[in-house]
Amino acid sequence: MKRVTIGPIIILEHSDRQPPDLVRRLALPEFREASLNLIPNGDREESPAALAERLDLPFKNLLLLTRALTHRSYINEHPEALEDNERLEFLGDAVLDFVAGAWLYNHFPEMAEGELTRMRSALVCTEQLAEFARALDLGPAMRLGHGENQAGGRQRDVLLCATFEALVGALYLQNDISVIQRFVHPMMESVSEQFLLQPDMQDPKSRLQEWSQGQKLGIPKYVTLQTSGPDHERIFEIEVHINGKVYGRGTGRNKQAAERQAALASLEMIEKSET
Repeated sequence: MKRVTIGPIIILEHSDRQPPDLVRRLALPEFREASLNLIPNGDREESPAALAERLDLPFKNLLLLTRALTHRSYINEHPEALEDNERLEFLGDAVLDFVAGAWLYNHFPEMAEGELTRMRSALVCTEQLAEFARALDLGPAMRLGHGENQAGGRQRDVLLCATFEALVGALYLQNDISVIQRFVHPMMESVSEQFLLQPDMQDPKSRLQEWSQGQKLGIPKYVTLQTSGPDHERIFEIEVHINGKVYGRGTGRNKQAAERQAALASLEMIEKSET
């Protein structure tokens, strides 16, 4: 039995839960544990093994962690690799929604449902999860294709957010939900105060609607201009129209995120025009 710690949690690993030697022997060379300690060529790249050690991640083996760090572009250039992180990203997104919702419910017992929803959206939006990923320095550990790497993929919000979600999904598959809570709660705690002090950051769409109705201009309309990118990395571009006039434009991984950015751009434009 081995003791592994993550924060204040002590996890006891039983040897009978380790992957059998047969699985290790059958794994393709790209995914055998020995190769997971190697650092690929490049500037400041980090191996899955080094990442797990640095962050005290309680993985029983490194294969799942490696998958969580593997972008589709890497698979396209390395056919020997087994799977990308898209399914883990899907799972991590759902886990984060639940963990963030439960954390907010317990920490803000007087907060109304609408405010809880807006706070949760702020905590798990693409931009915020990308900031969490930067705080953990996940960029160097991301396994990207050469083209994506050269294009600055390690700094892109979309890829950092996806990697963070996939990491949470992988942790969930191998650990109790309490491990996920201990992993993400400190990060949520660190930013929740700024959302409380600056509520306008949570819901720019509501602020914009209050302004437009106060000016007797009606309700803002959000118009999708275009969608681009592959299915797993779809980017939406949206404009805000108020009383027939374009006020702002935004982009995001989904319509909600793009509308939020468009509303923020509109509010900035309004603020400049009024000063």
